[in-house]
Amino acid sequence: MNAKFLAARFDLIAIGCSAGGFDLLNDLLPRLPADFPAAIAVVIHIAPASRNGIVEVLAPKCRLPLKEAEDKELVRPATIYFAPPGYHLLVEPDRRFTLSVDEPVNYSRPSIDVLFESAAIAYRERLLGILLSGANSDGAAGLQSIRNLKGKIFVQDPKEATHPEMPRAALDLGPADAVVSLEDLYRFVGGSALG
Repeated sequence: MNAKFLAARFDLIAIGCSAGGFDLLNDLLPRLPADFPAAIAVVIHIAPASRNGIVEVLAPKCRLPLKEAEDKELVRPATIYFAPPGYHLLVEPDRRFTLSVDEPVNYSRPSIDVLFESAAIAYRERLLGILLSGANSDGAAGLQSIRNLKGKIFVQDPKEATHPEMPRAALDLGPADAVVSLEDLYRFVGGSALG
């Protein structure tokens, strides 16, 4: 399985992470090839005061365009979107983003569960959800929504996660299609092996 397989199989890859996740994204997203056609939506738990910081750091390193998602924006292929700090990121059935300031979910806004659950309805079997390192249970229920609507789910191997609580909570709720090592992630998503 490689980047071309994923591009053919999925229209959206939704990624969630928290503590320990930024370093993974900083290494993973620049590996995506310029011809990778699937859209990518990312929720990372970050303080509202950090607005735009992640985009500013990662965008110059990536071959795909990378931006904060905007309200009512159409989800376009070959683009990496981040949830703005302080806003939930949802995908509507017509595959447009919605930003929300509803109450935090799992103490988080943006919440990974909110992205995963809404994207599952919009994309169904054309969605891949990936849950990485984090120190709470956000994303676990959302992955099950993806599975229930015939999407695929990958969970970082808790033994390799900087903070294993989030991937462990997901696996406690049900099996993943793949429990992935860092090398697996680079191969599956980035199309290249570790190193």
